This record gives sequence, structure tokens and C-alpha cells, in this order.
Amino acid sequence: MDVNHVLESTLSPDASTRHNAEQQLLQAAELDFSAYVSTLAHELANEQAQPHIRSAAGIALKNSFSAREYTRLRDLQLRWRDRVAADIKTSVKDLALRTLASKDSRAGQSAAQFVASIAAIEIPRNQWPELMPALVANVGEGGDHLKQYSLVTIGYICESEDTELRDSLVQHSNAILTAVVQGARKEETNLDVRYAAIVALSDSLEFVRTNFDNEGERNYIMQVICEATQSGESRIESGAYGCLNRIMALYYDKMRFYMEKALFGLTILGMKNQEEDVAKLAIEFWCTVCEEELAIEDDNALTQAEGGTELRPYFNFSRVAAREVVPVLLELLAQQDEDAADEEYNISRAAYQCLQLFAQAVGNEIVQAVLGFVEQNLRHGDWHWRDAAVSAFGAIMEGPDEKMLEPLIKQALPVLIQMMGDESVQVKDSAAYTLGRICENVSDSIDPQTHLAPLVRSLFTGLSSNPKMAGSCCWALMNLADRFAGDAGANVNPLSGHFQDSITHILSVTESPTEGDAQLRMAAYEVLNAFVTNAANDSLPIIAKLSDVILQRLENTIPMQQQIVSVDDRNVLEEIQTSLSSGLLAIIQRLEREIKPQADRIMHVLLQVLNSVGAKSSVPDTVFATVGALANALEDEFVKYMDSFAPFLYNALGSQEEPALCAMAIGLVSDVTRSLGEMSQPYCDAFMNYLLQILSGPSNGNQLRPAILQCFGDMAQAIGPHFEKYLSVVAQVLNQSSSMTLSDGAFEMFDYFVSLREGILDAWDGAILAMKQGKANSLRPHVDSIFKFLQLVGQDPNRSEALVRAAMGVIGDLAEAFPNGEYGEAFRSEWIGQLIREVRSSPEYAPRTKDTARWAREQVKRQPMGGQASQMS
Repeated sequence: MDVNHVLESTLSPDASTRHNAEQQLLQAAELDFSAYVSTLAHELANEQAQPHIRSAAGIALKNSFSAREYTRLRDLQLRWRDRVAADIKTSVKDLALRTLASKDSRAGQSAAQFVASIAAIEIPRNQWPELMPALVANVGEGGDHLKQYSLVTIGYICESEDTELRDSLVQHSNAILTAVVQGARKEETNLDVRYAAIVALSDSLEFVRTNFDNEGERNYIMQVICEATQSGESRIESGAYGCLNRIMALYYDKMRFYMEKALFGLTILGMKNQEEDVAKLAIEFWCTVCEEELAIEDDNALTQAEGGTELRPYFNFSRVAAREVVPVLLELLAQQDEDAADEEYNISRAAYQCLQLFAQAVGNEIVQAVLGFVEQNLRHGDWHWRDAAVSAFGAIMEGPDEKMLEPLIKQALPVLIQMMGDESVQVKDSAAYTLGRICENVSDSIDPQTHLAPLVRSLFTGLSSNPKMAGSCCWALMNLADRFAGDAGANVNPLSGHFQDSITHILSVTESPTEGDAQLRMAAYEVLNAFVTNAANDSLPIIAKLSDVILQRLENTIPMQQQIVSVDDRNVLEEIQTSLSSGLLAIIQRLEREIKPQADRIMHVLLQVLNSVGAKSSVPDTVFATVGALANALEDEFVKYMDSFAPFLYNALGSQEEPALCAMAIGLVSDVTRSLGEMSQPYCDAFMNYLLQILSGPSNGNQLRPAILQCFGDMAQAIGPHFEKYLSVVAQVLNQSSSMTLSDGAFEMFDYFVSLREGILDAWDGAILAMKQGKANSLRPHVDSIFKFLQLVGQDPNRSEALVRAAMGVIGDLAEAFPNGEYGEAFRSEWIGQLIREVRSSPEYAPRTKDTARWAREQVKRQPMGGQASQMS
């Protein structure tokens, strides 16, 4: 293989050439990884090679050690550990370290990534003890390029998320800190080196806790960082403020001295910096302060509620600084960019976020400062200041006491409603968002008789006036619908008098099928769903008529499939069908059984949609959810549609390459079987076959396993004793799932593991309830396994409340299934009594969980003495 030619081909603009070259590299790596990695390392280190060839070699090396999936990454790392000889490893590592000194910056960068990849494998195993001393020496004695990329390497090593590597870096904290602080000092004249050091310092802060505990070392670190905020180089200053953010989050308890001596002043100067990146990070410093103090207050309140005395230090930095910081934030609110995209995070948005956090952190004390700014600028001739005034008022709607805010809001509402007609669309958008904040947080301040009619009218007018306002107006309307819904099932609520006009307005906004209105149309349909969901009973006739309009619109989309000529056309049609289906879903859920007269028409059009959409479409997800709602509403009468609908459901269950659709289909199997009860039996063989295929599939079996196990439980309860034919295979799956364990440090898998155990208990409980109906003996081969799993759950200190409640349900139902003492000895096991007592007496559990525990205790107490004992190991 001509390595230069292949590497050059990996950069080709021609996709076929590029693909062939990448395949050649993969084959070479599989054939002889030692030679492969050695060849690439030599090419990367070759100062005579062309820069783009070196760059391609670096990319290939990086790809040899990186993968998104954890298991694939481990396989690649094992290949280095087990298939490369020690002498070749030494040679390759020496080449990589030598390349850090290259004047070719791309080669140095690639070498840094490569060294970090090997470090992740070898540092945790103490196989490269000379690496950190070498990097420290490079920073102290090397030339500028060697210093810079040695620091970049340290940064890459420290930013790794590999648990083993992070744990092992603590023992290297002195070496790491020596290098990065030396490079970050103001005495370092090369700005590239200093910037690389600041970045590496930020990445390493988590590992230098021991050093930070030492006052002398801490003082020096803080001095270096504070000096860097005044370097005059924006990227260094940004990096320094980023360091201060991380330090505040990690070491709040050590910050009192530095806040008083330097950080108050430095960060306020930083917020006023003309460089946007610097100003944003200085603002974010105060966001971090507020977030940390809010978290400390919550933690201390919880500790005191539990009778604890070890409280976290709390210094009130935000309250002390508010008088100086808040005025600066208010000024920065007026630095809006009218051309900014919705998702763009600029100075004014950073200031708004920070002001919100200050309001939450200091409460009432912020109100007067903000009110003064609002009153001064609400009528300003420059829209920037009017917008800042409106935004500032909205920012303090969470934090201060509602009683304090209420008179201010009552006074402000007419003005805000009036500002929905401002000549500036930015001001109107901010007014709508502020009204949404009021509806969300202090809706009691809104008088339905006085404010609701003009409020609703102004928001709908704003919704129609400009697509830029669609998001804010719709969010405000949804909050308003939610807050004025009244009690569930109420015959009338404050929205009743506005419901017809609101629906009419939304329907007019959503009529246009053009692509440019997509954002507005989607937002308006979300408002429609909110109004329908929160409607009082007196609005149900309007909702019933609305179903005709939505169905007609959905029917009209079917022939549009034949008119598609571009990807944009398809996207617009799919968005319309999704929005209409979600509207139909909301209507069905609100009307419940009253939807029956429309059911035939609904299923007819939904089946047409499913039959017409193309592969990879997102529409079926929403259609399936709508079908599930209809099944729940009609219950066993849904059976008339099953023969027509089942093929689509089977197809979705078989679509393992589309995990979202497959997951939706699994949930729909649960909905359908629960609704049909025993009438679902003719379809259960197919359901079971598909579910077992998913579990044995290579890609999504484990991901979807909890939902499938829960589905087994729903199916069992639906068909009762008929579930006996599936019991043995389901029990095998449950026992296999029960044996899965959470490996140490796999915190990212914790939620999955809990949901898996909940699924196991749901499945066993469904099977027990099914077999209780005259088939209890079929459970006998599995009872010991059930008890063992229950004991495993009971002994797990990290169990969730839902898991505990499910365990109580299984214990009680199992006792009911065998009332004659067949397993009396097992039920009288000490761990069962202890678990039930713990649940009943613990203040952590909700009444529902305690009630389930009491019921389980009653069933266990009814077990007669004696009887056949379980042969539990």
C-alpha cells in the first residue's frame, strides 16, 4: 500500500475515492495494526512530508482510537494493549511526543490528540509513567511549539470522560498543575502558549482538589487566573473567566477571600468588556454564583428537614453583589442584535438569563432596582431600551414573593398588552414572552374579568402579525390555557367565554399550507392542543365540531402525496400531517368515549395516512399515538379496526432500524391489549414473536427491553389465563434480565437499570394476576426466581420508589395467588417483613406506595402457618 497516496485520497472531494481510501486504511489496520500505527506515526512525525499528508495521518491515527459506542472504544483500546509489541509502542509514543514540537500546527494538534488517546489506555494502568514528567519538562524547557502542544495534550487528557482515566489523574495533579500554571503566567510572552495553558488549566481543575486545599498553592493559582483576565488578549481573558466559572462551581467554599479581594471588581469589568466572548463568560460567572447558591440553599434545607446539622457553607455572594451587578446586567439587556437568530446566545440573552437567576437567588431585593430601570425606559424612543425594560420586568417573575409582585403586575398588564402593538417586532416579542412568564409564574395576579379578554386578544393578534413572534405568543397562550383550566372535569372555567373565538383564530392562522409559515403553523397547533386539553365541559360541543375540521384537513392531505416534487414539499406535508394528527390526539383524549361517532372516519383517514407516507417518515409516530388514544377511548369496541390496523403495527414492530417507531409500536401493543382485553388474544402470537425478535436483535434489544417487559405484563393482564402458553418463554426472558448488573461507575446506565427492574416486576405482576384465574400452578416453577429477584430489589440501596411500589404489588399478588400457605415459609422470610415495615414507616415514600405496602402486609398475614416451604437457595 502506498501510504501517501492512500492518505491523500482520504482528503479527496470525490466521495467514492474517499470511501475506497478509508476502506484500505481499515483493512490495513485489521491486517497488521502494529505496522499500521507505526507507519502513520512516522508519517505524522515526518517534517519533510506535505502538511495535508501529515494531517491525514493524524486523522487516521485519531480514528484508530476513537468511537462513539463504549464497547467499540474498548475494543479499539484493547487492540493497542494486546496486539502491539512493547518496542513498537515505545517507538510510536516517542514519535508522537516528538511531533508536539512541529512547526506545523495541524501536525502538533493531531499528535496531541493521539498522545491523549494512548494516555487514556496506559495512564490508568501505570504503563506510561514518564508521560507527565515529559510534558512538564516540555513546558518548562521546550520551544514555543513544544510548550503549546504539550499543554494542548494535557488539556485533551484532562477533558476525557473516561472514568478510569479521570480517577487516575488525581495522582498526577502536581505535575499537571506545575505545567499549566507555568504556561499561564503573565511572564509567558507567547500568547498561543498562554492560551493553551489556560484551556488546560480549566480542564484540569477537577483533578487538583488537593492542591486547591493548600492555601499557598490556591493563592498562586487564583493570582495567575486573575492576571489572565487582564491580559489584553480576548481569547486568554475568555479562558480565564471560564476558569473562574469552573472554580466557583467546584470550590465555592474556598472563594470568600477572593470574592472580597478581586472577583467582584474583575467580573464587573469583564461584563463591560467590548469583546463579546469575554463579556458573556464574565456574565456567566454570576450565573454560576447564583446557581451554586440556589443549590446550597436547597441542600441545606433538605439536610435540616432530615434532622442533619452538617450544612454547606453559604456566603450570600449574589445578595451582596446584586447592588453592583444588577445595574450592569440591565444595561447589557439593551445590547440586542435585531438580526440574531432565535437560538443565538449573545450578550443581551446572557444578561437576561443572569438576571433571572439573580431574581431567584435574592428574591424581593431585586425588585426596586429593576422597577426603576423599567419605569425609566419603558417609553424610550430607542426600541433597544424599551425592549430591555420589558424583558427586565419579565425576568423577575420568578423569585420575589407573589404578594409583592401582584400589585406591580396588575399595574403593568395594561401597559404590556398595549406594547403588543409596538412598532418594533422585537419589543412585541419580548412583551409576549413577558406575558407568558406572568401566566407561568404568577397567574393569580391576572384578573379573569378585567385582564383575560384583552390578554387573549393581544396574544392572538401578535400571533398573526409576525412569524418571529410565533414562539413567544404561543408559549404565553399555552401557559394561559394551563393556568386557567380550573379543576379537572369542571363544567366551566375562565377560558370558556373565549374558547370559540380562540379556536376560530387558531384555525385561521393554521390554514396556510406554504413552507414559509411552517414555524407559525406548528406553534399554533400546539396552542390548539393546549386549549383543547384544558377546556371545560361546556366547550366539549365545540371540540366535537373541531374534530370535523381537523379530520377534513387531514383527509385533504392524502392527495397531496401525489403532488410532491421536492424534499421541501415532503417536509411541509409531513409537518402538516403531524400537526393535524397531534390535534386529533388531543381531541380524542379530551372527548374520551364521546369520540365514538367519529371513530370510523378517524381510523379510515389514519390508515390512509399510514398507507401513503414514505419510508423514514416521522408521521407514523404521531399517528400511532392517536390510534392508541382512540383504543383507550373505545376499549373493546376498537376490535373492529384491528384486522385493518394490525399489519401497520406489525411492520412498525419489525422496524428495528427505526428505534423511535419501534418503541412507539411497543407502547401501542400495551395500549391495544389493555383496551381489548381478551379480544386481543388472536393477535398475541404475532405480538409475542415480534417482541422476542426485538429482544434478540443486535441493535435495540437492550434499549427497548424495559418497555417490552412492561408490555408482557400488560398482555398477560389483558388475556388472563390464555397467557399460560407464553409463560415459560417470558419467564426465561425475565430471569435473563434479572441477572443483568450495573457495573461500577456506570452512572449513565443507572436510570436504564432501574427502569429494567421496574419492567421485570411489571411483567411478573401481570403474569401472576393472569395465572391467579385458575392457572396458579403454572407459576410454581418460577416462584423461587420471583422471590430471589424481590430480595435483590429489597437489598438494593439505590432502588426507586416506583420499583419499591412494584415490589409491594408483586408480593401481595403472589400471596393472593397461593393463599393456602404453599410458600408460607418464603413469605415469612425476615427480609420480606423488614422491607414492608421499612416502606410503611419511611417518610420518603408517598401515600400511594405506603398503601400498597399495607395491602401487601395484609396478604402476607393471611398466609396460613405451615404448608409446603419453598426450596429457595
